[in-house]
Amino acid sequence: MKKIYNFSGSLSYRNYTIKDLFDVKGKKKLSQINVKNEDETNIALDAKVELLITGLNSIKNVRSIAKNNFITVAIPFTEFKTKDEILKASLEALNKGADAIYTARSPYVVEFLSRESIPVMAHLGLVPRKSIWIGGLRGVGKTASEALKLYQEFKTMENAGAFAVEAEVIADQTLKFISENVNLITVSLGSGNFGDVNYLFMDDICGENKEIPRHAFSFAKVYKLREKIYNEKVKAVNKFYKRAKTRKFASLKNTVKINNTELQKFKKRAKLLSSQK
Repeated sequence: MKKIYNFSGSLSYRNYTIKDLFDVKGKKKLSQINVKNEDETNIALDAKVELLITGLNSIKNVRSIAKNNFITVAIPFTEFKTKDEILKASLEALNKGADAIYTARSPYVVEFLSRESIPVMAHLGLVPRKSIWIGGLRGVGKTASEALKLYQEFKTMENAGAFAVEAEVIADQTLKFISENVNLITVSLGSGNFGDVNYLFMDDICGENKEIPRHAFSFAKVYKLREKIYNEKVKAVNKFYKRAKTRKFASLKNTVKINNTELQKFKKRAKLLSSQK
């Protein structure tokens, strides 16, 4: 653990600093998971995942659990429009415990943030929100011309001050060359085995949805368990419905009893009260 002062000015400890990430680049693979809530954060910590990424609205809660992990916060693409709005949101995230900011915006935004000493992770390759530019959701960097353009984009982000790039659905050998020839931490999401960090979403890792992106893969099928739980609940409610229509709904163990002596006293007094009206 490295002792640091975080961006809010508090003494903290981190498993990795940015210098550490560069020190192990090309020597040691790291893992990163996108977590959204307390359960997902605890699972990632139990599994000893080194790096986490989360949303602006989740960072405070995630940091309260993952006290020492390097955490990146994603700044929504369209919610914060101007550079000043993005800066304000980024500083808010850092104040709540983020160590770095992710943005899929332009190199101009990356440069604007990095000039304020904000660690920025950019996004290149298949950027889903920008897929209208490249003909839809597809792999990137499969031709020499496209690979060269991508390499130039990585260099542009490097020059803009980014410390890392999320590299999504890039041809594996293309990313290998790029990663070896740029001074950036490459975070591979569906881009083969040559990034510095391997990254997936918790949803995909656990198989929480029946359909997953082509570039992702699952190590479990949680959706089947959820289907089973749903079906078991339906069965239980059907049994309740049928039994609720009968006079044998509550069993003896679910019923509060009054002994016969008290019952007779109650009835006698109730009748007396009724006769006095």
